[in-house]
Order: sequence, then C-alpha cells, then structure tokens
Amino acid sequence: MSDEAHFSAEQPSTRPASRISRPDGDSRRTGSDSRTPRTRSQETLRLVTIKARKDFLAANSAKRAANGGFVLLVRDRADADTTMRLGITVTKKIGNAVVRNRMKRRFRALARELLPTHGVCGADHVMIGRTSGIERDFALLRKDFVKALEKTTK
Repeated sequence: MSDEAHFSAEQPSTRPASRISRPDGDSRRTGSDSRTPRTRSQETLRLVTIKARKDFLAANSAKRAANGGFVLLVRDRADADTTMRLGITVTKKIGNAVVRNRMKRRFRALARELLPTHGVCGADHVMIGRTSGIERDFALLRKDFVKALEKTTK
C-alpha cells in the first residue's frame, strides 16, 4: 500500500470566489469614467524643444542675459512660424546626472510658467545652466528668468 492519499478528481460543487471577481479587474470600479478629463499642467503649454546642434549654435550669437543660475539666449528666427522653442543645456561640469536632470526639470517648469506671458513669439530661447543654479531658490530663479526675458526683449 502506498502512503499517498486518494483524492477524488471531482471538483466540489461550491467554489470559493475567485481572486479577481470580474475579467476587467476591480468590481468597485465602473467601466467608464463620467468625469471630464482634466488638463495636466504640462499640457497647458506644449513647449517645442530644440534638439539640433545647429539651432543651439545659431542661438549662441543671439541676445544674451546672464544671471546667477543660468544664461538665457534669445534668438529671433525671422520666419513665419510663431512658436516659441526652448533649448536647455547643462554641462557635465555642473554635477552628476541627477543634479543636471534636476536643473533641467526646474528650467522646464520655469519656461512652462513664464514663456507664454514674457517670451518672444517666433524665437528660440536657450537656457544654459550654471553651477550657482543648483541650490538656488526657485523663487529667485523665477525672478531672474523674468528679468532675463525683459532684458532680451528690449
């Protein structure tokens, strides 16, 4: 005789509830959302980014405003396109990747907030990060950015 127990192959008639009650997941959640979708902050102004090196080099000969945390270059493209483009550059001299990416995120937040009201239509705006901008207060960066935009639009 074997030590194995003999179990019936028949399933019991009452099954316990499965872990996922509905095929689509949570039973408390309805299939359609009746609320209207909210606009996210990054969708309010979709910034067109400058990616080509030739555009950065062309902006280098444009109007320049140096501040504590960054240098702003504003170049009028002189074409029929009225979109404002943004380019951000932070060199490896500033710090490691975490520090550089943090600076870029802060610059993008400033640009989303202030370019629609203070920026130049049909121009390229290039922000070059400086070492002093790493731990600079965001309110001071905002003031510096407004001042730089006013200086370059004159």
